[in-house]
Amino acid sequence: MKTLKIISAESFISDEEYAKQNVRNVAHNLYPLLLKTCYLHEKVEIIYGLVENWPLSDFNFGNLLGKTADIPEDISHWTCHRSLSACLNGLKNYVLNCNTTYTKRLKVVDTTALKDVEYQPCKCKQTLGKWARTELLAKLCFDLLVEMQQLNFDPSVFGVEIEVFANLFVTQRNYELVVQALLMKRHCPLKLRCVGFRADSLSLRNLFYILKLSEPTSIHRLEMVHNIRLQLEHLEVLLTNVTFPQLISLTLPAQTFNVNRYTAEDEEVLCSIGEKLSNMTHLTELSLSFSTLTGRVRKLLSPLKTPLKILEVANCSLNYADMAYLANSLHAEHFVLLDLSGHSVTDLFPSTFFKLLTKASRTLKTLVLEECDMGDTHVNMLTVGLTPCRKLQEFKFLGNPMTSRGLKRIFRSFADLPMLKYIEFPVPRDCYPDDVTYPLDDSNLVKFDRQKYQEVKEVLHMILLQAHREDIVAVTPLFGSYDPEIQETGNELGKCLLESFKGTLENFSEALKKLN
Repeated sequence: MKTLKIISAESFISDEEYAKQNVRNVAHNLYPLLLKTCYLHEKVEIIYGLVENWPLSDFNFGNLLGKTADIPEDISHWTCHRSLSACLNGLKNYVLNCNTTYTKRLKVVDTTALKDVEYQPCKCKQTLGKWARTELLAKLCFDLLVEMQQLNFDPSVFGVEIEVFANLFVTQRNYELVVQALLMKRHCPLKLRCVGFRADSLSLRNLFYILKLSEPTSIHRLEMVHNIRLQLEHLEVLLTNVTFPQLISLTLPAQTFNVNRYTAEDEEVLCSIGEKLSNMTHLTELSLSFSTLTGRVRKLLSPLKTPLKILEVANCSLNYADMAYLANSLHAEHFVLLDLSGHSVTDLFPSTFFKLLTKASRTLKTLVLEECDMGDTHVNMLTVGLTPCRKLQEFKFLGNPMTSRGLKRIFRSFADLPMLKYIEFPVPRDCYPDDVTYPLDDSNLVKFDRQKYQEVKEVLHMILLQAHREDIVAVTPLFGSYDPEIQETGNELGKCLLESFKGTLENFSEALKKLN
């Protein structure tokens, strides 16, 4: 039931012209309620007026769009293009507003709580993703300085200083604009502060330069992904010349490490990197997926002074020594998320794998075992391993060659995991042609009997219903979970990969010519 305050707020914004003219007369403590109400209803012009005249000292999207006493719904995942753009563009109007009837109190704008999701419940159905938000904020800083120089504003405008905390997503396409905003930060009223930094499709030179500009001492999350050609020696140079004392989460691109090619000198560099990571005393999340780390996990992780809560080592070619280290390490007792995809954990090292799950069972919330070559013969072993994990909330095991019979058996065991809410399960092996081999490539992935799959899916859901576990969501995202960053910049990433492939072919052609 709506409260009287909500009803009043909705009544106030129903007449946009009236609301725009009278927004300055509203009590200051009602601004957050009006902002959230306008955001929900996409009242863009009123949002402009609210932000332009914002009377409070902070503008925190987490507090404004999260759960509130009057509007319990958390809408921080509503990265609505219309409403969010209006909020951010309104900041420029706030700085330039020369109204003498009030004192500007705004000191902090925090956008870091915004979450990008696959489906937008807003009316316009268009999202302003992390990359677009980065570009818009950078453009606002630049445009604001230009307008301040061109027009004759009140001198008090130049005294405004607002810290804008954001998670930046930089690619080659918005690199120059973000660099300009960071270079001019000293002179701009909007001080862009980087809390999280994600880089893709950047040269190493550009990456290192913009990281230094982003005040790395305040970065909490650093993601270098996909088309970043970072290797062992480059990582050492980065960590030697740039310090990240507040870093909590680090994601490295594929093949940053490849121990198959290491010399004795490279082994020393690997040890050096481990030591440098140990200096990051807040580091609790580490993603090393698609690096070759065979036999070197201890060397990299043992120096860490803080136990890891999140570890992603998918497709890292781990061996028994690596698994034994993980199972016996201090990290095991703190894992909240563990990704061991791409390793035959139940075949190659079942005892150490189960020991690892047992030690992690008190904290583990998300377990990812995609393409681990687990078939029907492994269901009992897997069930035994999962039984102690009473806090498990998500279990993802796509790409494993289980038949519908095996899936039915493991689904019956899910009812005994009280906190489990989300499952990603594979298309059953018996829905594919007999000649299909695992792991499935993209061409074979979609060649399954959809009618038979749908029948199996209905049976699996019925198993959960009969166990009174209708709270569990079970899905099969064929190409993996939704990635908002890939969705937003997929075209640019694809273009960079094609250019890289073209360059490789040209180099190969030149090498052949020299041989002739």
